Amino acid sequence: MTRPYAPGYRIPTDLLLKAYASGVFPMAESASDPEVFWVRPETRGIIPLDSFHTPKSLKKTIRKHPFDIRFDFDFEATIDGCAEKREERRSTWINAPIREAYVELHRLGHCHSVEAWREERLVGGLYGVSLGRVFFGESMFAKETDASKTCLYFLVERLKARRFALLDTQFTTDHLKRFGAVDVPRGKYEKMLADALKGEAIFFP
Repeated sequence: MTRPYAPGYRIPTDLLLKAYASGVFPMAESASDPEVFWVRPETRGIIPLDSFHTPKSLKKTIRKHPFDIRFDFDFEATIDGCAEKREERRSTWINAPIREAYVELHRLGHCHSVEAWREERLVGGLYGVSLGRVFFGESMFAKETDASKTCLYFLVERLKARRFALLDTQFTTDHLKRFGAVDVPRGKYEKMLADALKGEAIFFP
């Protein structure tokens, strides 16, 4: 499932993009661990864009417009929010080499954030990699109820509007299954990925 990447080294962005194009992504054991692992799961989590499910409670929240939703407004604050330790999650897989690599991908136009703001305070968000017609969701966080869920809703709306073909979630969780996330076998996923990478790339912004 995993192969170690030499610890203490930066992750070249061209290598990172090639990895995503082949169905591989990096993770770390913890924020303090300098070692990075390349992961190629046997089954892959995706959210089919045409069957995204919005729970009734989230629809109610969205109708109230509690958040100012912004795209790529403060990417670094968003990835830092995702990396923060919280009561329900004592550790994170976002270490220094991973943070550096994704910030550089953002500068190159391949990594994007969806952010929930309230009274000029970042209260939730998510980020991921955009390549071809694929968006690879990486991580999300929330400091207020429904903040990250609202970001996911607006991410899907944008992906649909831009005619993206695939939303990758890496793994499925009970939380993501509420939105329609499903597991697909590696072989099927890699075929879907190859098809979605064909042709002209779609720009996320």
